[in-house]
Amino acid sequence: MCVVLEQLFIFGSSYQIIPMRTKTGTLLIVDDNTGVLNSLELFLKYHFEKVIPIRNPNLIGGQLESGDIDVVLLDMNFTAGVNTGNEGIFWLRKILEHDPAIVVVMITAYGDVELAVKAIKEGATDFIVKPWDNQKLLATLEAGLKLRQSRKEVRELKLRQKQHAEDAGRNFQKIIGDSPPIKELQKTIAKVARTDANVLILGENGTGKELIAREIHRQSKRHNNEFVPVDLGALSESLFESELFGHVKGAFTDARDDRIGRFQSASKGTLFLDEIGNLNFALQAKILTAIEQRTITPIGTNKPIPVNIRLLAATNKDLQEMIANSIFREDLYYRLNTVQITAPPLRERGKDILLLAEHYLAVFRQRYERPHLRFTEHALDILLSYHWPGNIRELRHTIEKAVILAEGDHLQAEDFQLTGTVKAHDMIKQPLSLEEGEKLIIENALKNNRWNISETARELKVGRQTLYRKIDRYGLQ
Repeated sequence: MCVVLEQLFIFGSSYQIIPMRTKTGTLLIVDDNTGVLNSLELFLKYHFEKVIPIRNPNLIGGQLESGDIDVVLLDMNFTAGVNTGNEGIFWLRKILEHDPAIVVVMITAYGDVELAVKAIKEGATDFIVKPWDNQKLLATLEAGLKLRQSRKEVRELKLRQKQHAEDAGRNFQKIIGDSPPIKELQKTIAKVARTDANVLILGENGTGKELIAREIHRQSKRHNNEFVPVDLGALSESLFESELFGHVKGAFTDARDDRIGRFQSASKGTLFLDEIGNLNFALQAKILTAIEQRTITPIGTNKPIPVNIRLLAATNKDLQEMIANSIFREDLYYRLNTVQITAPPLRERGKDILLLAEHYLAVFRQRYERPHLRFTEHALDILLSYHWPGNIRELRHTIEKAVILAEGDHLQAEDFQLTGTVKAHDMIKQPLSLEEGEKLIIENALKNNRWNISETARELKVGRQTLYRKIDRYGLQ
């Protein structure tokens, strides 16, 4: 049922019926004439979300600081007997100095139209002449509000472009591999990506958690909008709110320009919060509030801004243990953890190691102009037998270093400078204790199965948890 409200407004001896519209925007009226001020407020409060009337122009600065003013209706003269219009021009300049995107409409007497034209040259959007026509006044202010909204959209677009430019130039590959853990991971990603569910990505350092987040975004319905990553582990507490929620010019000492926060920058797209486990309790609360309310408030303003984001988060920490130790909020954990994905460690991915090694060799051959470099068979055996505690990141650095330092066109095993690889013929021949023998059997079974825990447990005929405990006991990490 649609109800159309109308306002009967009495102006002088005339009656005007003004159709009521949805109220939006904040209007600041500045006029030292109490009668004019009251008349304008009475009429315009039905058409703006908020109307702020003030008589003293010295209060303008405080109003601009305390709220997000969209349109200012400003008188040209404030001192009795003075009709030069210089006061209005002075305050117009002050307003536009604070925010050039604010729309200012001047109020002038009939004989001062030339002053109003001067004000437009100074940056005013329009002017109205006393006595005004309500319909024309409303049309002027509504046009001003649309202009203000357009200016804000343009400014936000520029700020987004500036923010995204900081993330530009970084090339991210697709997930490489066809091992069982990766195939299972890709199935999960395909299911999750179709939804807007929050996803918590767990895994050791270097396993490609951001790559998983980017793949979720790439397959999602938001893929045409921005993917915005934030490394929370690299943010100091002092920069946290500014980086995530943004700030307005002058909000603090170094705030020389407006800055759009990552939450707002990711609106309609995907926000990826990496290293979420590194946040202290106070900052966790601020993240939780933003997630629950789907709004953020930039530093220096008290007006909330709605955001529409798909949230992904990642950590290598055990959040449940942190919750038990009261260093991670349980309510935040459940907000983040609608769906949980674990990135498999490289040691469980078998011959994916060789696929990744070939990929990085191709990358670094081109970068360092070594087009003829190739792996020897022995070098590939070494890469397969190593357990890669640093995962994909360690493999990438290992290949890059080998390409830089290698002599000739073949990468040899010694070029990788890896420790901890054991071959069968290198096994110790002397008598072993029971524990030493068990450690050696487990270590070699792990290597033979490319550090695939499930396959190793099956070969040794023990449970996965038992195997994990023995790996931990013998330091086979």
